[in-house]
Amino acid sequence: MAVRTEGTPCWVDAQLPDLEAGKRFYGELFGWTFDPDRDEALLDGRRVAGLLPKRDGRMPTTWTLYLATRDAGSLAARIKAAGGQMIMEPYPVGPFGVLALAADPGGAVIGIRQAGDDDGFEVINEPGSFCWMEVYTRRPEATDTFYARVFHYLGRQVDAGEEGREAGFDYRVWSPPGSRAGDDSAFGGRAVITDDFPAEMPGHVLVYFAVRDCDQACATTVRLGGRVATPPFSTPHGRIAVLHDNQGARFAVLAEPATDPTTERAAERAAEPAVVPAAEPKPAGTA
Repeated sequence: MAVRTEGTPCWVDAQLPDLEAGKRFYGELFGWTFDPDRDEALLDGRRVAGLLPKRDGRMPTTWTLYLATRDAGSLAARIKAAGGQMIMEPYPVGPFGVLALAADPGGAVIGIRQAGDDDGFEVINEPGSFCWMEVYTRRPEATDTFYARVFHYLGRQVDAGEEGREAGFDYRVWSPPGSRAGDDSAFGGRAVITDDFPAEMPGHVLVYFAVRDCDQACATTVRLGGRVATPPFSTPHGRIAVLHDNQGARFAVLAEPATDPTTERAAERAAEPAVVPAAEPKPAGTA
């Protein structure tokens, strides 16, 4: 079993009110099949995510990202010492290892996973699998300090001009310790919740999945009963959209530049069902 670098993404899961409806939605959208004996989604027989029945109706319907650790107990202590909070202290989950839930100083909830008999993702960065994470916060300085202190992330502030953004665009790309900070090693980033977002939006983690065609993924989402929160837009890193599934869980999709639909392809899409954006701004969209 490969040893994952401390703090890097190793798993995602969603707790859904209607598990079977969730399987139908993601099965068609991403081509997932499902292990009949475990709450896991498979892409060509390889583990990509967990889909679980929601056990507490008071909890939000959301995707949770898990970061790898060799020792969940020690990591929990570091999180608290750095100004974070433990929502759920480490607990064993059989072959899945040890799990925990924490909140960073900006309120974003992150999962912790100490590997068990299996080690989370068997595939990433392929269409239908996890490809990127973003932590959205209203406290960027405290958040940057927290992740650097707890996980030793290497950060690089992006250039607004290179991203095609206005001056003042605040986005930080993260690379794991032991690497060279930059796009080649990056696995996620930190974005700021600006005044363009709804005032009630809390700090949160946005999970990205790779797709072949961003516009097609949006059309499929709407057809399956989901909605488009942020319509597709292009970045230097690919074409991105933010979606909600048919039960409200929020996630993003990314089609890398080589697989972007062409202008003619986009024109063909105009005849398909319209997507209705919610009152959310475009995400940072770095990958």
